[in-house]
Amino acid sequence: MSIGTTLFGAVSVIKQAKAAKGEQDKLQLLDAVVSAAAIATGVALLVRDLRRLNSDDVLAG
Repeated sequence: MSIGTTLFGAVSVIKQAKAAKGEQDKLQLLDAVVSAAAIATGVALLVRDLRRLNSDDVLAG
């Protein structure tokens, strides 16, 4: 997963949540919450992979 994809997804979820809140659509709001959780999980995986890359770097110490 790339940082750009994650950022685009986050912006889309924010727009979706605002629209759902304005329309008082609970199902659409739930979908936005679940999508946000998926993005948060993706970011956590990305951070973990970056940390692993840094710890595997011989020059890093």
